[in-house]
Amino acid sequence: MRQEKQLLLDQIKETMDTSNGVIVTSYESLDANSTAELRDQFAEVGAEFLAVKKRMLLKAAEELGFELEHTNLDGHIAILNTGENLVDATKALCKFAKDKKERLTILGGRIEGKLATAADVKQLSELPSRDEMRAQLLGLFEAPMSQTLATVEALLTSVIHCLNNKAEEEK
Repeated sequence: MRQEKQLLLDQIKETMDTSNGVIVTSYESLDANSTAELRDQFAEVGAEFLAVKKRMLLKAAEELGFELEHTNLDGHIAILNTGENLVDATKALCKFAKDKKERLTILGGRIEGKLATAADVKQLSELPSRDEMRAQLLGLFEAPMSQTLATVEALLTSVIHCLNNKAEEEK
């Protein structure tokens, strides 16, 4: 194998082996503006979109020990390295795929070491983002404290009202 091809193969293998999530997509006739828009969306969430050759992808997958069926790989193939922010990257990919129905198709992927179907990727994209989950968790922690505080305030104000009523009766 020529040195250039070996470097490409090593890059694909490294991406697939070290990434938290890799999603395989098929695309057809994406113009330069659409591709730039897609890459910009992924750059915002720390993901990377790489166009790869089918043979290279199949060889890299074989060397890493998982099988891809070459019959499912229609059109041009690209992989999405989700980086650290898996949910936001899948959200961006699914939104773009929805907007460009005929041009980009999600085929599946490997998420945290396990093979995932296109339906799994879509389901993952419907999860709340990391910031939304943090806000929900903080709300969950805050609710009992605010309810306890409201109960204590109600008790204190009811005692004060009782004392006020008793003082007015004695006048």
